[in-house]
Amino acid sequence: MNIHEFLSSPGTIYGQGPHDSIVMSSRVRLARNLKGVPFPGWAKKPDRVRSLEAILPAVQSIRQMAGAFSESMENFTAVDKQILVERHLISREHAAKNAGSGLVINKGETLAVMINEEDHLRMQSLRPGLQLKEAWHAVDQLDSALEKKLDYAFSPSLGYLTACPTNLGTGIRVSAMLHLPALVLSEQINQIIQAVNKLGLAVRGLYGEGTEALGNVFQVSNQMTLGESEQDIVERLNKVLGQIIEHEENARASLLSNKPKVVFNHIGRAYGILANAHSISSKETMNLLSLLRLGLDIGSFPGVERRLVEELFLLTQPAHLQQQFSEKLTADERDLLRADMLRDRLRNVSRPVALSPESKGPKLDKPE
Repeated sequence: MNIHEFLSSPGTIYGQGPHDSIVMSSRVRLARNLKGVPFPGWAKKPDRVRSLEAILPAVQSIRQMAGAFSESMENFTAVDKQILVERHLISREHAAKNAGSGLVINKGETLAVMINEEDHLRMQSLRPGLQLKEAWHAVDQLDSALEKKLDYAFSPSLGYLTACPTNLGTGIRVSAMLHLPALVLSEQINQIIQAVNKLGLAVRGLYGEGTEALGNVFQVSNQMTLGESEQDIVERLNKVLGQIIEHEENARASLLSNKPKVVFNHIGRAYGILANAHSISSKETMNLLSLLRLGLDIGSFPGVERRLVEELFLLTQPAHLQQQFSEKLTADERDLLRADMLRDRLRNVSRPVALSPESKGPKLDKPE
């Protein structure tokens, strides 16, 4: 079975979960290394191959990974790797790896293990919506099962030893992917980012560190992992996310109440371009689909499911678009084919409805 036969359809990637109109997904990642074995960045190829050969069968034997897909990174094409990045199943750094590195993904794509990325093990749990506790519980169970089979590098004073000092201690990185168009439109996003940074959390773009917040999507995560328990880190981030959700909800309500024409102008223009363009870039598509998603959330597209937009989020990205065609496409060719796809998929979607100020779409539930 190849990776494309294994992966689920793009429309089911994000799924339904608590506060999913704002929180697209929750992720908890753990970094672990083998005792007495050079870290991947320092290891020579034979050492990486040996550690992969030790780790891979251990991961495959865990109950939660029954029926999982596993493969060495050297056997993926460049497009395969980029598709995995676009689905947030591997990092951009892991996509650059080849012999001596590997990947294991469980059925349902809720658990993924990168082998010999920056650390020997980077295991992650993904859940739709705001489900940090559930994601933490799942990856903790996987980690506990693996620790019985592998000898981890651990220090009584420093905790789990990692390649990067910022991961020392628990080795945990807790994050959520947030869709925050109203905070961007109301020009409040910079204040939110500054406030979050002061709390010791990081705000990054769609694909993590050093990337742009395409489609008004931001990743919020903890920065330090030493001196605080995993449960405390999860709980602290959960509380901060609850506040960000409330700010985004308030920003949406305020815009609809005070500047409804501005909101519907953005949504209407986004729909007009996406449904009629004959050439469009990936970046512009993501930003306009964000506004379409906002329109769906506030009720401007009655009868249209959010799944359509979330499917297009993925299918219009470069690697997913390339994968549908056997020949290699240039950027200009992708822009033409992307526009063709969008016109086709949106042909039955009627233009957005401009709601009255009294009708503000579905009421979002308050964070617990």
